[in-house]
Amino acid sequence: MKGFTPLVLGILATLAFSWLGLAYIPDLQIGHLDPQSDEEGTDIYPMPKSGMAERGRRIYIANGCFYCHSEQVRADYAASDIDRKWGDRRSAPRDYIFDRPALLGKMRLGPDLANIGKRAPAEEEAAPAQPGPSNPAPPNASPPAANASPPPANTAAQQNAKPAAQSPAPPAPAASPAQTTAASSPAASPPAANASPPPANAAAQQNAKPAAAQPPTSPVPVASPSQTAAASSPAASPSESPALYSAAWHHQHLYAPRSLNLDSDMPAYKFLYEKRRFGGEQSADAIILRGEGALGEGWEIVPTYDAKCLVAYLMSLNQSHPLNEVKSVAPPAASPAAAKSPAK
Repeated sequence: MKGFTPLVLGILATLAFSWLGLAYIPDLQIGHLDPQSDEEGTDIYPMPKSGMAERGRRIYIANGCFYCHSEQVRADYAASDIDRKWGDRRSAPRDYIFDRPALLGKMRLGPDLANIGKRAPAEEEAAPAQPGPSNPAPPNASPPAANASPPPANTAAQQNAKPAAQSPAPPAPAASPAQTTAASSPAASPPAANASPPPANAAAQQNAKPAAAQPPTSPVPVASPSQTAAASSPAASPSESPALYSAAWHHQHLYAPRSLNLDSDMPAYKFLYEKRRFGGEQSADAIILRGEGALGEGWEIVPTYDAKCLVAYLMSLNQSHPLNEVKSVAPPAASPAAAKSPAK
């Protein structure tokens, strides 16, 4: 019994030191971190998720996605996550200050998702900046009809008004009253500046055949090359598979994982999607399946609101922002000797 008191004190001391080292001191170090910002206070990281992304995070947790996917990029001395292009730097505590709970994960039956939003194609972010096919043609690109020679009636009026400016052809007789009326009418617009000069025998042709003169008509507008290409291309010609890690790719991957990867062990989350009939034009966010999973004519698969929120959460995962306390892994710079040596 003499050693009972030291034994109890030793156990209590061990628990106290463990609590201090594993709970209290780390909380002092990282328990009250704030977002990082620049001197102007504009470049703030991280930012709290809101709206659809926050709802998608709850759907992500409810469906157990964190069991098979982690959201932490380990350091290069501990794993090969950076070599796998899962991130440019290791994850840090500041990355998770708005996550309750932090979905670090430890099982990796699937790839790490800490930077899955950064790996999305660039057109997903800059899609509204792309010009549509309905843009008008530039002003200096006049249609071919505007460069054509003016109507014969207007040519005859100009020949009668300025006979000395023409080639040394015999002067034309006075125009008939019908031609004079047509030339002075408002519908006869003056020729364009870049119009080709009329032929020398234009007046002679007018005097020989006055009945062939037709009233001037407005030039027919000609479609621009972009409009012509858009009209000649097929209306619906989707690619074989959507762009990797785009929103369409995530939806197809959630609905039918093995349609994109035959070796995938991921379960299909078809209950997050709706199969319905459509009349006329297909929905813009419909999933396009081919082969055995293709639907019959008049049917489509569209994501529900929960599926859109889940994809919005996946697209928001991005830990690529540089942090002061973490050294980012930059590609090695080429040495001067290697730069001067000729390529083999």
